[in-house]
Amino acid sequence: MATTKEQEYFSRLVEQLQRMTQRPVKIMEVCGTHTMAIAAAGIRQILPPEVELVSGPGCPVCVTADMDIDAFLDLATREDVTIATYGDMLRVPGTEGSLADIRAQGGRVQVVYSATEALQLARENPDREVVFLAVGFETTAPATAHALTVAQAEKINNFSIFNLHKMVPPALRALLADEETAVDGFILPGHVSAIIGEEPYRFVAEEFGRPGVIAGFEPVEIMAALVQLVTLLNRREARITNLYRHVVRPEGNRTALALLERVFQPANAIWRGLGEIPDSGLKLREELFPYDAEVKFGVTRKPVAKRTACRCGDVLKGLIKPPACPLFARKCTPEQPQGPCMVSAEGTCAAYYHYHRRDSDG
Repeated sequence: MATTKEQEYFSRLVEQLQRMTQRPVKIMEVCGTHTMAIAAAGIRQILPPEVELVSGPGCPVCVTADMDIDAFLDLATREDVTIATYGDMLRVPGTEGSLADIRAQGGRVQVVYSATEALQLARENPDREVVFLAVGFETTAPATAHALTVAQAEKINNFSIFNLHKMVPPALRALLADEETAVDGFILPGHVSAIIGEEPYRFVAEEFGRPGVIAGFEPVEIMAALVQLVTLLNRREARITNLYRHVVRPEGNRTALALLERVFQPANAIWRGLGEIPDSGLKLREELFPYDAEVKFGVTRKPVAKRTACRCGDVLKGLIKPPACPLFARKCTPEQPQGPCMVSAEGTCAAYYHYHRRDSDG
């Protein structure tokens, strides 16, 4: 619960934002945790009408492409495989159901809270292949990398990952290069930035002339970021500002970055809504191919035709808000999700459904 001083500071920031807003601006938060925090605090409802706040592709579960979902669902049907997954992936719908459906039919699907826990599952079940669904951005990729180095050192050969890791800066470049996505500035993700630092965002300001602010997740931190962004936009000044300095160093976490460099290399990746983005994925280096489930099991990804009217991809690009999707809160609910944006704890549709689905803003 916020202290009285924090509440007073928050109120002053809201008043400051209302006084200083001079023209319509569109700001995107690029983090699923920010999306949930903004919805829970009701921040959108108290913004000046000129300030539009939209969500971006900051939910790693949500941006997972349909062909990737179908591929790991197919892998989950193998009798000799146990799938270890974060809980958010359990109910993500594919062409033929979900991991939850496969588990209900007798498939081996185990919810874990870390890559290390998945590795321990492999140790305890040496007669089974354990495949960890490695989903996440730069925040969780170091933990996956660590688990892989331990598996390699201990020669745990019944462990592998289905690699779904992606990187945020290339997605921002793709958004900025897309004329359809007219964003004036970004609230940049605090957790990702704690790993990569400030430098990878410089192109946002230097090449595309947009400001970005790295922010924490408390309502007062998010509001301070909005004030800073509108200040920069009023000045027509494009630069990257770090308001999360007690967590994010300019150079990032060098130990984590070195580990990522040792285990992964950049590769093209397909993002829901954004398509294939060059060097936006993390591919295992050749010496770690024995721990790549795609290589180990000969996994093939096949194009998937659009199955429903779900507009999760447009939500992830900030083109619409969830109420504009014809399925939202009708055919698509947390109990019967039609797309991953309604499933994930960081999904924009889930945030709108739980906190302000009766809003008229679409």
